[in-house]
Amino acid sequence: MKEKVVKNKSFAFAPRVVRRAKYLQGDQKEFVLSKQFLRSGTAIGAMVREAEHAESKSEYITDQNFESIRLDSEELVKLLVSIVKTTKRTKYAK
Repeated sequence: MKEKVVKNKSFAFAPRVVRRAKYLQGDQKEFVLSKQFLRSGTAIGAMVREAEHAESKSEYITDQNFESIRLDSEELVKLLVSIVKTTKRTKYAK
């Protein structure tokens, strides 16, 4: 059930990203940022699809190594979310 929510949300996100990238390119004349935004924003759905159809269950790393990498990645996500929230608070506090 949870996988379907992630799939639906990630696929619904892509058209929004495309529209926003078109706006950045057309109205704002921002080409570099919009191109990166488009690539990263539409990659989410592709990664979800790849994960759905993953077949390999090979053990390339130990559970301990995986857990370490997973914890690091979660920490990075939390830091990035915190930065975005702080930036929004600062921006809208003016």
